[in-house]
Amino acid sequence: MARYATALAGDPAATYRQIDLASRTGGADAHALVDLLYVEAIRALSGAAWATEQGNYRIKSERVTRATAILFALENNLDFERGGDVSRTLATLYRGLRAQVIDASIGQNPAPFRAVAQDLKEIADAWASLKH
Repeated sequence: MARYATALAGDPAATYRQIDLASRTGGADAHALVDLLYVEAIRALSGAAWATEQGNYRIKSERVTRATAILFALENNLDFERGGDVSRTLATLYRGLRAQVIDASIGQNPAPFRAVAQDLKEIADAWASLKH
């Protein structure tokens, strides 16, 4: 029990995010999980832009790492057999967006992070429209 309490005391905000994420993914279907990945990637990219403006390199690094990992997960989980050309196009797009994020990570300009977030928002909106 003490170990759990220690983990909570270390970074309550991070603990809350983990609990929130676990609750949102617990019973989610595949479509909802992809929605969640888009939301989290956009949030990470917005955080990277903010951290860049503030000169907070620790947070910038964390957010860039998170966004890059999510873009990789989105690409890695594409179904090329069922998705055909759409999957191939998305894979190319995700690779390109990931490269933009990595390139932006070494600079001091927040704009590329916002541009990638906007691109993902457009894809997320299109994805969300498929559910309805």
